This record gives sequence, C-alpha cells and structure tokens, in this order.
Amino acid sequence: LLALSDCSLYNKRLKVLIKSEAKMSANVARACSSVTLASTSSKAPRNGASAPRMVVATKKAPLSMKAAMGGAKVGVQQKVQRLASVSKKVMAAATVSNGIDMENAKTGGGGQRVMIIGGDGYCGWATALHLSKKGYEVSIVDSLIRRHMDQQCGTQSLTPIASIHDRVAKWEELTGKKIDLYIGDITDYGFFSEAVKSFLPDAMVHFGEQRSAPYSMLSREKGVFTQTNNVMGTINTLYAIKDYAPECHLVKLGTMGEYGTPNIDIEEGYITITHNGRTDTLPFPKQGSSWYHLSKVHDSHNIHFASRCWNIRCTDLNQGVVYGVKTDETVMDPILINRLDYDGIFGTALNRFCIQAAVDHPLTVYGKGGQTRGFLDIRDTVRCLELAIANPAEKGEMRVFNQFTEQFSVNQLASLITTAGKLIGLDPKTVNVPNPRWEKEEHYYNAKNTSLLKLGLEPHLLSDSLVDSLMNFAIEHKDRVDLKQIMPAVDWQKRDVREGAKVNV
Repeated sequence: LLALSDCSLYNKRLKVLIKSEAKMSANVARACSSVTLASTSSKAPRNGASAPRMVVATKKAPLSMKAAMGGAKVGVQQKVQRLASVSKKVMAAATVSNGIDMENAKTGGGGQRVMIIGGDGYCGWATALHLSKKGYEVSIVDSLIRRHMDQQCGTQSLTPIASIHDRVAKWEELTGKKIDLYIGDITDYGFFSEAVKSFLPDAMVHFGEQRSAPYSMLSREKGVFTQTNNVMGTINTLYAIKDYAPECHLVKLGTMGEYGTPNIDIEEGYITITHNGRTDTLPFPKQGSSWYHLSKVHDSHNIHFASRCWNIRCTDLNQGVVYGVKTDETVMDPILINRLDYDGIFGTALNRFCIQAAVDHPLTVYGKGGQTRGFLDIRDTVRCLELAIANPAEKGEMRVFNQFTEQFSVNQLASLITTAGKLIGLDPKTVNVPNPRWEKEEHYYNAKNTSLLKLGLEPHLLSDSLVDSLMNFAIEHKDRVDLKQIMPAVDWQKRDVREGAKVNV
C-alpha cells in the first residue's frame, strides 16, 4: 500500500477512470431502463432470496444500446485493467524487501471471478458450489441442453434434479452467496462474448460440451452435433478470452480417453522423443475411440495452438471416469443434489453396477472386462479444479494434468461392487455381455498423474467411499430405476441396440 501511495500518477489516473466508469454506468442504466428482458423462469426466488443476475440469449440489440452496454463500458474497464497491471508490478517490487513473492502466493478465492461453462451439469454444478463456498465469485453459463437430451433419449438422472433457477436460489438462501446465471449457447458468439464482457472472468472453467461417447455414436446426426458443439464452442472460448479477457486462465476439461490405450506409459500431455539423432518434446499421441473422444482431441490441438499464438494461459485437465454424488455442498439440501446417470447412453460402468446391485440385477460386464481406466471421486474433481485455478498456467503455456487418482479394470469394479454390496445386505452377481463398444478388452494401461498430487491433492479412494458416495444413493432412489435403461444402448459399429438387449443369467 505504501508503494502504491507513492505512485501519484497512478492514483490520479485511477480517480479519473473511476469517475468515468461511474458516469458510464449511469448512461448504461438509462439506456437499459426502457428495455424489458425476457425471463426464462416464472418462479420467484424462495424465502426472499434475491434473484441471481441472469443474461438470456436473444437477438442482437439495437446499435445504440449495444454500444452503451458493451463497447464504451469495456473500453473503460480495459483501461482500469491496464492500470491494475501497473499496480501489480509495483506491489511485486514492494514485497521483495519482505521476502514475499505475492505473484506466486497460492491463496483461496479472494474475490477472483470464475466463469463455469456447463455449470448445470454433473461436474460443473459441484464445482460451482465448491468454488463459491471457497470465496470465489462464480457465474454459470449453460444452454441447459443436457436436460433436453434426457427428454430426447428417454433417460433421467436417478436422483431428482431441481431447475437451475431453484438450485442457485437455494444456494443463496443457505449461504448468502450469489451465483450469476447466463443462459445460452457458447456456440452463439454474440451471446457468449456479451457474457464474458459482462462478467470479466479471471478464470474460465470449460465443462460445456456433449460428454457422452455412446451418444456421439448413436447416429450421424449426433456425431456431427458432438463435434460441432464441442470444437466450435471451445474455439469461441479461446476467441472470447483473446478479445475480452486476455489475462483470463482457461481451465478446460479434457478426457483420459484422448490417449486411448497405447502399449507404453501415458505421460501428462507431452512426451520427449529422440528420432534420427534429434530430440524434441511433443504432445503425447492421441487415439480417441469415439466421435466424442476425438472432439476432445481436436480441442486439445486447438488450445495448444491458441495458447502459443495468442499468449493465453491454458490448463487441460485430462479427466478419468468420475463417480459419486456427494460433496460437502451438494448434500446441504435436496434441492442441491447432483446428477447420477446410470443408463447405457450417459451412465458409466461404475454407476451402472451400483444401480444394478441395488435392484438385484446382474452386473453387466462388457466383453472380457479387462478394459482399464483412471477413476476419481467427484470430491477430488472439484478440488483439482480449485488447485488448477489457484496455481495458474503461465502466459502462452498449455499445461496438461492427468486428473485421476486410481486405475481399475471393469472386472475389478465388478468385484469391488460385489464386496461392498454384501456388506450392506445385497448379493450382487456378475454376467458378461457382448461389448457394444469398439475398444480393446485386454491391454496394457499405466498413466502418470503426479502433477495434481504435487499441488496438494489428497485423494478419496474408491474402496473407502463406495458405499457412502454411491451405493447408499442407489438404494435410496432405487424406485426411480428404469430397468430398460441399464442395458447396452448403442453399438459402435451398428445401430441403437436398446430394443433387442437381453441378459441370459
């Protein structure tokens, strides 16, 4: 503070800009006073909680209003950001004499603004609540298309899910913390750029993609949609950061499925190769096994290019299979409960096994059951995101973390479920069924995952949390199970197979 007080030029210019900003805000208020925004929900906030700030995707505003709401205001904000950058350098110099490296201090939320794309989804919702509780200022951007997909495919979460409006209202009622909502599609750059200019995030967490491999293989249309939605959406996030929030740190959710199952150890994003006497460090080879996985491969290549070309900070989290419903925040109230997908399109093998055990249905192992993947608890997912945000990448860097804590084969998962089920009075049985996927059923698999552990991740192990985090929820909501949904739904090489799926026990 003493160092800043000596910067008289800085102080004078900042005062001028603050006055200018106040005047501009008044102009914006007048411009908006005659405009009625359509609400996406007719429900009022519960128990007197104030309504979250919400932007709804609409057609382009008239030019004069757009200028008032966007261009002029952002111009002032960019000047303030430039002066803030000067103050940051002064503060860094001032702390040298005290031996404190403020630039690299790993603090908590501290008012940082985090935009979570896909914040109504499974990982996004849990992350939004976790970061909000930790003191971050959080906004959610979501088109709510995941809810539409359930209607489209005849599926539903085992746990009943409240509307996003009821969710954020309940969160504010319980904690006093507000989460802003921007309802719209990030592939609509007009909508998304306005959301970014409005919120000005310090970090952007990108979950907002079609995340089901089986869904992407249902048909040509769904494969094209998956690639278009995922790849174009990610390109829009990169442009929005370049154009409106150049200091923002992009934290993108990738997948361990990008790597495939190579017959060598899987490194964290990059591999050093010596070829014909020359050595270089290159992105690790990618072998996606569905249109979904390949969309993530394209994302990684696009982010790698943009980070170097536009000097953007990027972290790519190649996440394993996530399990669990329970986080400290999502169990605070039934309205906050997270999704639990178990069906053949959006569910995972672990979720499916838990539900099958709860309803006394055989555990359906696809093929030989040697398929091996990385896994992590949803509580570790939100912690990984927190660690990545608190320890940002450098400008111009795309770093890659393999985000999982344990590795299991499908057969090992079935064995764990059988053991856990017997502890609570169930008697699970296992049956092998034809594998609808195009994948190796027996293979070598050894992936590295040290980076997040070095940053301080303390994993929850599946053997310790299986009953509490999954089995109990499966039993509690077993009356909601649709038995037609727990069998294979999509054949990678043929067609939608739900109608003819049978199990012979």
